[in-house]
Amino acid sequence: MIQNYLKIAFRNLTKNKGYSAINIGGLAVGMAVALLIGLWIYDEFSFDQYHENYDRIAQVMQQQTLNSEVKTSPAVPIPLARELRNSFDADFKHLVLSSWTNRHVLTFGDAKFTRTGNYMSPEAPAVLSLNMRKGTWKGLNEPASILLSESTANALFGKADPLGKMMKIDNKLDVKVTGVYEDLPYNTELRDLRFIAPWELYVASTDWVKTAQDNSEWGNNSFQIFAQISDKADMGAVSAKIKNIKSNKGDKEELKFKPEILLHPMSRWHLYSEWENGVNAGGRIQFVWLFGIIGAFVLLLACINFMNLSTARSEKRAKEVGIRKAIGSARTQLIGQFFSESLLVVAIAFVVSLLLAQLSLPFFNEVADKKMILLWSNPYFWLAGLGFSLLTGLLAGSYPAFYLSSFQPIKTLKGTRFRTGRMAALPRKVLVVLQFTVSVTLIIGTVVVYRQILHAKNRPIGYTREGLVSMHVSTPDIHDHIDAIRNELQKTGTVLELAESQSPTTDVWSNNTGFSWAGKSPGLQADFATIGVSHAFGRTVGWKFIDGRDFSRAFSSDSSGFVLNETAVKFMGLKNPVGETIQWNDRRFKVVGVVKDMLMSSPYEPVKQTIYFIARRAGNFVTIRINPGSSTSAALETIEKVLKKYSPTSPFEYDFVDVEYALKFAAEERIGKLALVITVLAILISCLGLFSLASFMAEQRTKEIGVRKVLGASVANLWGLLSKDFVILVLVSSLLSGPIAYYFLNDWLQKYEYRTDLSWWIFIAAGLGALLITLLTISYQAIKVALMNPVKSLRSE
Repeated sequence: MIQNYLKIAFRNLTKNKGYSAINIGGLAVGMAVALLIGLWIYDEFSFDQYHENYDRIAQVMQQQTLNSEVKTSPAVPIPLARELRNSFDADFKHLVLSSWTNRHVLTFGDAKFTRTGNYMSPEAPAVLSLNMRKGTWKGLNEPASILLSESTANALFGKADPLGKMMKIDNKLDVKVTGVYEDLPYNTELRDLRFIAPWELYVASTDWVKTAQDNSEWGNNSFQIFAQISDKADMGAVSAKIKNIKSNKGDKEELKFKPEILLHPMSRWHLYSEWENGVNAGGRIQFVWLFGIIGAFVLLLACINFMNLSTARSEKRAKEVGIRKAIGSARTQLIGQFFSESLLVVAIAFVVSLLLAQLSLPFFNEVADKKMILLWSNPYFWLAGLGFSLLTGLLAGSYPAFYLSSFQPIKTLKGTRFRTGRMAALPRKVLVVLQFTVSVTLIIGTVVVYRQILHAKNRPIGYTREGLVSMHVSTPDIHDHIDAIRNELQKTGTVLELAESQSPTTDVWSNNTGFSWAGKSPGLQADFATIGVSHAFGRTVGWKFIDGRDFSRAFSSDSSGFVLNETAVKFMGLKNPVGETIQWNDRRFKVVGVVKDMLMSSPYEPVKQTIYFIARRAGNFVTIRINPGSSTSAALETIEKVLKKYSPTSPFEYDFVDVEYALKFAAEERIGKLALVITVLAILISCLGLFSLASFMAEQRTKEIGVRKVLGASVANLWGLLSKDFVILVLVSSLLSGPIAYYFLNDWLQKYEYRTDLSWWIFIAAGLGALLITLLTISYQAIKVALMNPVKSLRSE
């Protein structure tokens, strides 16, 4: 019986090849989109689960109140770790002090590479449950040791056994390889951890860290602490316990900021990374929900198409039902036949969707910045896919199965054509409205995302980024010879200027308090971004001065000088800032100049009040201005030769500042690209369904069109007649999509302080675009029927 059902179902599919192709293709595309989005959501929720104790690991964070605004940061002081261990030892299984993940030069013989890594306490491998390929977790207990990721070990040592080999960090620290661990997966926040060096080595080799380790240094928030709570401890309870630990131990200066300590669980690092006024306000979780909803709606569009076309085509099979019932078919047999046809179509579509998903996965991974694979061996993957296919097949087949099988043979076999009445088309019209409401909403959303990106990209940045090259310097060689390097490069004519800074041009690495000036409000808590630079920094980046002058070696007093940005002047309330004295802790500085705000952090946020000063050792970053009249490739070759002369063991690695600046838009551009692809596919799916429905309706009205043509109707009249219903449906969809899109997009834009507006023309343009797409889709069928010879359409059956 089932074999017979499938045979008849297959014959029906091959009999109507065009209808079948559209039906299967539309459903397959929708299922493939939902499948890819489902994989993306699964990857997002499984972030950091590589670590065995993922649900018991947390980052120790700090909240401080500045001018009534609570700011939350992972930056904490070193003494906090010691106090947590001494006072709350029973609550913590492990506590790990850590530096920030930075680039360092790793050298073994002639092999030299720049890799990102951390200095961490010996307990780090246990907390992170590193999978050791060679050596053990205890390797970090040796003070002059290093653990390498597998890829880093292979790059440095090739096929040789790295254990016990001596190598260098930053051309200055001799360390022994005591372990090799498996590279952390791409879907973990610590995936850039290419090596781990001992915390004690960091302290012993870095003077300012050694000072910060002093018990009284509670104000130097320049470090990280990772914790694993005890097996029987509760994360929320431990977080509440340690809340006031710093306010109880810190000095009076620190108490002004009302410091509070808390634990941020690893399970929330990825999806809940944003904080607003002391509250964990979300983060990427909003995109997970957004794309989850979009994926569900795209799948719904495909299902609507399938159900629309299934019900529309089933109306033509009324006589078939009558004949089969007349010759003895039971209603249950007819129900089984219709369900088998529906399930066959869904099964074929599911297979095609798997193929489409597999073929498009590399592109999707590139756009989404993922490394996902189809979960062929995961039983839940197959359970979800097959379960959905079964549900879709049953829903789509329910109308013809139960409704058509209920007809009386005598009525369906009469000479008049089977009619279902005006109300029979109402469900299809509702579904078409729903389809285009989703499509128009997606169009509006995509346009707004790209407008927000362009709005931020066109924002003034206060300097000239074109032609700027930035290099992260982790070895002392470059800094020790910076003047000689600058002179040699300028003599070549390929470089206009060169300077050092303690932060990259596109970020701020240091914030400080302890500032006072004449007229400062007693209650104002002064927090500034502080950038240590060399004298030529302003000339290198192309500062734009509003008042005063740049730093100059001709003025020895500039070693105690400040250059302020516009926001700093406004924040301090200075009317004539140049010449004003500002005290920073125990030192006095004089303002020598004011520059336009230089955008260094997020392009979507206001520029922070910033102070630039001459640093004794501003050697973290070197910024070079290439002569615009020189070839970039030739200039880079020249720069490399000069740098190799003074630092032969350091790899020549650089970043173009304009490229680094462009990366600030990566997350939003990624969302925009995904939204664009999904929107195009959603429109395609909707148009496929619209095309088939238009074809079906035109076929139903063939004799009516013939009569109208005989009575004198023009092709234009007939085209308007056939298009009118669909145009009305799309206009209704446009009216419904406007408020929906406005509600969600306005909420999304609120998270950006520097944001575009929701212009009325976007909604109008999206509606007109959908209307144009609709007319183009249905015009072919409408004109085809309108041009048909009425003699053929009116021929007697």
